[in-house]
Amino acid sequence: MSNSRVVANIKEADLPNTTAWKDFLSLIKIGIVNSNLITTFTGMWLAFYFTNTHFLQALDVMVLTLLGSSLIIAGSCSINNYIDRDIDHLMERTKSRPTVTGKITGSKVLMLGLIMVACGTIMLFMTTVTAGIIGIIGIISYVGLYSMWTKRKYVSNTIVGSISGAVPPLIGWAAVDANLDIIAWVLFLMMFIWQPPHFYALAMKRVEEYRAANVPMLPVVKGFATTKNHIVAWVVALLPLPFFLLDLGIFFFILATAFNIGWLVLGIAGYKMKDDIKWSKLMFVYSLNYLTILFVAMVIVTVV
Repeated sequence: MSNSRVVANIKEADLPNTTAWKDFLSLIKIGIVNSNLITTFTGMWLAFYFTNTHFLQALDVMVLTLLGSSLIIAGSCSINNYIDRDIDHLMERTKSRPTVTGKITGSKVLMLGLIMVACGTIMLFMTTVTAGIIGIIGIISYVGLYSMWTKRKYVSNTIVGSISGAVPPLIGWAAVDANLDIIAWVLFLMMFIWQPPHFYALAMKRVEEYRAANVPMLPVVKGFATTKNHIVAWVVALLPLPFFLLDLGIFFFILATAFNIGWLVLGIAGYKMKDDIKWSKLMFVYSLNYLTILFVAMVIVTVV
């Protein structure tokens, strides 16, 4: 069904009562922008810390990096909405997007996305060439490799999409220090490994919606039992990473290890729980807290 026909079938009374600003925030997926801002800032902050650079000496870099990364993420999400406007009406969490309701036309969405991506990329190149290149890699992996290619064709779509979600801390670091330190790559790995268990848990919650939209998420194609195995395996892969972050101090090492073990224990508990959806919700909430707390903690331990 074409997007115009989808919009035509939506009754005016069914349209969400939203403002233009709320529609814009929905279009750019503000939740994703904000969460990626945290990881971008952490990568940049740690680069300042380990290169003995005071952030007040590089306020221009901070502004360009945070604004540039926000724009490329927001622009990429807008383009993703443009691409997915024919299936978003089939899912509860996406059916009210302005690209589905027709409150913003597809051409405007695409143009807005391209403008934001272009402006954001220019800003990142104004910091370092490395940051700009990594930003482009993130755009291509999300828009091209994930949204346009693998999302609707392959069960590995989540893993492919994890590439783009893992580059923000690399962008942040590269904007300060183009010679990416091992810690920067560990942050990339942490983000890359974190995403499959996070999104698999979400996919379990929304499995029927993904099935209706014909998106081959792991729970849709392989079922819950296999998905549980994959989630636990990815969480296990996080266990060694704190050993590569010992320069952040013993407190952070203990905190990160405790969070990893806690996530693993909760994951293993899923084999005994009878309610798979309840377990997936617990895993999803844990993953959100895991990411936020650990990345904020990285900043805190370098300040105190």
